[in-house]
Amino acid sequence: MAPDRSPLSADAVLASAADAVVAVDPALRVAAWNPAAERMFGWSAAEIRGLPLPIVPDELMAEYHAVLERVRAGGPLSIVSRRLRRDGSAIDVRMDTSCLYGDDGGVAGWVAVFHPYEDAGTVRSHMTERARLVRRLTDVVADINADLDLGAVLDRIAHSLTELTGADAGGFVLIEDDRLRLVSLTRLSAHLRGYSAPLASSLFGELLRSGKTVLLATDDTRSLDDLIWADLDGLHTIALGVSNVQGRPYGALYALYSRRKVGHVELELLELLAAHAGVALGNAMAYQEIVRQRAHEHAVVDSSADGIAVLGRSGRVRKWNRSAAELTGLSFAEVVGRPPPFPLPARQGENVKHRLAGGRWLEILVTDIPETGERVVDFRDISEAKALEEEKDLFLATAGHELRTPITVVQGFASTLAQRWDQLDEDARRSAVGTIAERSATLARLVENLLLGSAAAGGDLSSGAAPFDLARLLCDTTAAFRPFSPRHTLLLEVPERLPRAVGDPVATDVVIGQLLENAFKYSPDGGRIVVRAAADGDRVVVTVDDEGIGIPKGDEERVFGRFVQGEAGDRRRFGGIGLGLYIVRRLAHAQGGEVTAHARHPRGTRMRFTLHRAEPGVSGTPAARPDADAGGTFHDAE
Repeated sequence: MAPDRSPLSADAVLASAADAVVAVDPALRVAAWNPAAERMFGWSAAEIRGLPLPIVPDELMAEYHAVLERVRAGGPLSIVSRRLRRDGSAIDVRMDTSCLYGDDGGVAGWVAVFHPYEDAGTVRSHMTERARLVRRLTDVVADINADLDLGAVLDRIAHSLTELTGADAGGFVLIEDDRLRLVSLTRLSAHLRGYSAPLASSLFGELLRSGKTVLLATDDTRSLDDLIWADLDGLHTIALGVSNVQGRPYGALYALYSRRKVGHVELELLELLAAHAGVALGNAMAYQEIVRQRAHEHAVVDSSADGIAVLGRSGRVRKWNRSAAELTGLSFAEVVGRPPPFPLPARQGENVKHRLAGGRWLEILVTDIPETGERVVDFRDISEAKALEEEKDLFLATAGHELRTPITVVQGFASTLAQRWDQLDEDARRSAVGTIAERSATLARLVENLLLGSAAAGGDLSSGAAPFDLARLLCDTTAAFRPFSPRHTLLLEVPERLPRAVGDPVATDVVIGQLLENAFKYSPDGGRIVVRAAADGDRVVVTVDDEGIGIPKGDEERVFGRFVQGEAGDRRRFGGIGLGLYIVRRLAHAQGGEVTAHARHPRGTRMRFTLHRAEPGVSGTPAARPDADAGGTFHDAE
């Protein structure tokens, strides 16, 4: 719609007005800027329309907001103040401010008419009064900041409120999630402290939604039952200002009036005090956080499993926690005033791995504290991780080796069949296919072990738990190993009435098979391998004895770890991927059983596998007596 340009239109009147007229919308952006405003302040309407008003000095922003809020709640207001021109110079003005209302009765903005003001005496009086108020506010703020206890700061803020703004009562409310809590008050009943109310329906909620920092409410326009302020007899006005801590609304300062009227000066002081209160609260909270952090840090340092040392500017130890002493074997008295007993990273963010004289591996990190010139050294025991890293490296090399051999054979014979099929006779083709099948089965077992190892590591192995015939299973499993090696004698000793076991026959078959495979592998020179089974209280015990290389003392548990292969001195001598016994133990545990390793004398190993026994009196099938053949001798225990 084109502007109304009739001789007496509003646009024509505004354009020809001698005084500067400026209007802002509810977001305080310039909506109208007449030619007189252009002449007074130096900005053209095209440059400034839609932007925040640039003519208010920073030190008068609180006054500006207070005036707008006072006008919104109580009608037009005329004050003497100071504004800025485009060139940065200041101009003293008398400012007449009114509120603009839309058709729905809501606030549509504000309009101000500016007149140059040249009464030096009035201006000086005005500035003197402002200086007095600023000094008074400064004294009040200094008093508030003198204490770093959060509760004391809140009480000082509430008491300063009535002194500074002339309020009849007041308090400070704290935001707690979606509610407000009255945490400090003055000239109100003491029992109201701690009172809580919803934030959304409160005046504070309205203030936050408006985006402003100060709000004025009177009994002429609304109910004043917000929170518990009705406790003040004759209450007619509530003014509140938001206090921000670290850029976020933390609480609000409420000023309550039951006798005197409220002007823009009181609102300005309330806004300034609320802002300073936020700073004071932030300081108190920061101090409390420092105290809490120091206490926490001391507790963490003392209880940390990591070794922690603090080095002074000279690089010598000043602090040394309990774990540091345990990890290094050196007490605080032995290291204080000396360099740390290990090398340090060259720079922050890097780490050093160091092996102590006793064989323990440490990972060492350093954090510099530029403010104090100190260095915090954190070091931890990585011996197990280091060993696992070495085992993983060995596993990768071993797995590659174990997989490469059958794959190479399969690939070679398959290629031969594909390229020379017509040149090979029937026996040669059958032999090649048989070799491919045999090596494919080897690959399948390797992959199955890898999958079982992965499932065991993730805790995903599961098995049943029901009574089953352990004697029959042992007979069948050992029979399958008859042709395994002509250099070994395999014996099975099972009582005629072995009690049934509780577990999973499939998982048990894997366990016994792996124990037998290890017995053959780790007795490369041959010898007797004896499988025995017997009842032992509420358990059924199976042992597998061999006459092989045995287990070094101290390795009885290590052999059940992942990626552990054979004897420590020559692991590649026996091959394998080092997951067999790891899987065996997990399968035993999944059935409620156990498997352990023991050295035999003068040589050899005993593997002991136990399962729960079924109900007393329930026995298995009499153990079969297979015929002996060249693969080994089998018999039942008498």
